[in-house]
Amino acid sequence: MTPLLGAGELADDVVTAAVRLLGCTLESDTPDGTVAVRLVEVEAYRGADDPASHGFRGRTPRNAVMFGPAGHLYVYFVYGMHFCANVSCLVDGEPGAVLLRGGELVSDPGVARLRRPTARRDVDLARGPARMAALLGLRREHDGLDVTDPTSPVRLRAGSPVDPARVRSGPRVGVVAAHDVPWRFWVDGEPAVSAYRRAGASGRRK
Repeated sequence: MTPLLGAGELADDVVTAAVRLLGCTLESDTPDGTVAVRLVEVEAYRGADDPASHGFRGRTPRNAVMFGPAGHLYVYFVYGMHFCANVSCLVDGEPGAVLLRGGELVSDPGVARLRRPTARRDVDLARGPARMAALLGLRREHDGLDVTDPTSPVRLRAGSPVDPARVRSGPRVGVVAAHDVPWRFWVDGEPAVSAYRRAGASGRRK
């Protein structure tokens, strides 16, 4: 079993932290059993200089986890339908988080299918942030959990390093503000990477 990622490894610039998360494994103890995914796609968001970020206008009760400390889950509800999960980064007091966009299932597919029985293919189980959160059972009550704590029900493991030559970057998905900032990172050739989609005029802020 690989060691947990340390909070100090995430207390870094959002771009550095995002790339570091690629290849890491997020595991969650769900009512159906433990589910684990290897992260293959993420997006970085900062604070006052990033108008696409929830932290752009300052700290609120909803986005407080973004302001640190590093290594905690920031979970929010979007579109009145889905939860999305992020991991906080940067130093305590500075807003920064990495959205978990896509993952490869690395645990028992039978348990995963109990979590998402409508998925057509195993590759689709955690392909996209809402699907990943659903598969891992991440909801509002998980907001603020320390994923670097071995006693936490959701844990982040170091995993296998990704060859830097396979890391790709591009615009973030579904945002209007700062839509051209290339802070979406993924592992080239991984089928669990979601399709790029630019937001329409209504857009969204992460």
